[in-house]
Amino acid sequence: MNILITGGAGYIGTELIYELSELNEVEKIIVYDNLSRGNYNLFIGHKVTNSKVNFIQGELLDTRRLRNALKNIDVVFHLAAKVTTPFANIDGHIYEQTNHWGTAELTYALEENDVQQLVFLSSTGVYGNTTSTVTEDSLPQPDSFYSISKFRAERHIQRLSDRMKTVIIRLGNVYGYSKSMRFDAVINRFMFDAHFNNRITINGTGSQHRSFIHIDKTTAVLAKLLNSDIPSGIYNLTDKTLSILDIVEVMKNIYPDLESFFINQNYTGHNLEVERQSKLLQYIPLPESDLGEELKTFRTKFTFYSA
Repeated sequence: MNILITGGAGYIGTELIYELSELNEVEKIIVYDNLSRGNYNLFIGHKVTNSKVNFIQGELLDTRRLRNALKNIDVVFHLAAKVTTPFANIDGHIYEQTNHWGTAELTYALEENDVQQLVFLSSTGVYGNTTSTVTEDSLPQPDSFYSISKFRAERHIQRLSDRMKTVIIRLGNVYGYSKSMRFDAVINRFMFDAHFNNRITINGTGSQHRSFIHIDKTTAVLAKLLNSDIPSGIYNLTDKTLSILDIVEVMKNIYPDLESFFINQNYTGHNLEVERQSKLLQYIPLPESDLGEELKTFRTKFTFYSA
C-alpha cells in the first residue's frame, strides 16, 4: 500500500508518519508539504524505523508536481491547511487559497489517478458557535474564514465519493506533544506558559467550551482507517468537551503555584460542544483517558524547568 500525506511535515502529519511506518501493509509513504510553517522537525532527530518515507516539497496549487506525486498512490491523507487557531478570522484570501482551492486542485488531480481512499481532515469549526451539543446530523454554520474554507473544501471531497472511498473527519481541537509542535492551540499554549512562566492568560470569561482530542488518539484513528470497513461519509472526531476553566483547574493540579489572569472579561467567547459518541466510533473505538495524566506526560517532554 502506497500512501501520500499532504501537509505531512505538520503537527499531526509528523506523528501519523511514525504510526503508519510501523504497519507491514504500508510499503511507501510520500510526504507532500510546502514547509510554509518553517517546521523541519520531521526531518531530524528520531528516525522512522525503515526506509519507506520519501519527501516532495510542493504546493497544492502546483498542478504538475501534485499529479506526478499521486502516481501509483493507493491512499491519500489530506492534512495540508492554513491554520492559526481553530476559529481564525483574519486574512480570508489565504484561507480560501490553501484550504478551499488547494483542496479543489487535489480533487481535480485525483480524478486522473487510481487512488482507492481519500481521508480529509476538516474541522468541527464548521458547526460555528453553538448553544447545544452537535453531532454529524447538525447543520454546519461556519462563521470564520477558516471554517468557511474548510466547509467548502468538504464539498470538493464529497464530489469524489462515486470514484473512491472518501472519509471526511471533522476534527476537534488537538493537543499533546509532537516533534512538530503547534503552540497556538489552547492547551499546548497553556502548557508552555505554565511550565516556563508559571502563569497563563485567559481571554474572556473562561466559561466557553471546546471539544478536544489528544494527538496520539487522532493519529491512531487515522491509521486504523486503512483497514476499516467504514463507508464514505462525514464523521466527527473529538474526545473531551471542556471549558477553559476546566482546563485551568486540571493544570493547577500539575502546577500548584500556577497564576491565571483574565483579559476581556466581558467576552463570553466562542462556544462549540461536540458529542463524543460519533458515528465513527461504530467502526473504530476511542479509549477513555484522563486529561491530567496526559498533561503530566506532556510536561516530561519539556527539556528543562524554569525556576
